[in-house]
Amino acid sequence: MHWKDTFEFTFYMVDTFALPFAIIVYVVERRKERQADEEELYQRLSDEYMTFLKLVLDHADLQLLHREGAPRRALTEEQLERRFTIFGILVSIFERAYILVYEVRMPRQTRRLWSSWEDYMREWCRNDDFRAALPELLEGEDPDFQAHIRRIAAATQKRRGDSAALAA
Repeated sequence: MHWKDTFEFTFYMVDTFALPFAIIVYVVERRKERQADEEELYQRLSDEYMTFLKLVLDHADLQLLHREGAPRRALTEEQLERRFTIFGILVSIFERAYILVYEVRMPRQTRRLWSSWEDYMREWCRNDDFRAALPELLEGEDPDFQAHIRRIAAATQKRRGDSAALAA
């Protein structure tokens, strides 16, 4: 009888302590894995964006990073086509980031990762050439992404208009 009591006691101890502990460990590990997956995804997207920026530098003749007020020269048809294609690559990267990262209700860490993508979008929406090409570039893209970047472009344009009015 003593052996049976020991076995029952051990079983109850496992039931009482080990099983809940194992569940907690499992949940914590899954959360860590999910966070690592999010960070890996963000890193891959960041690498894509850095590759894109290298492409922009390789095509400096297209004046992709043109700042307002700087002297500008006319582009050839071939340059305009290359610029449009590069803008298309950028929109594709932004859409991929939107689809893979953006959520209506984001956890804090995801919100931090997403905010840098919104900064990139705002920065590019300040570029008049990009903003002008945006309607054509967005054809066929995800409708939610279209709405999101259009809001950013409109807000950026409004802010620039307000700043120009204040300066005048």
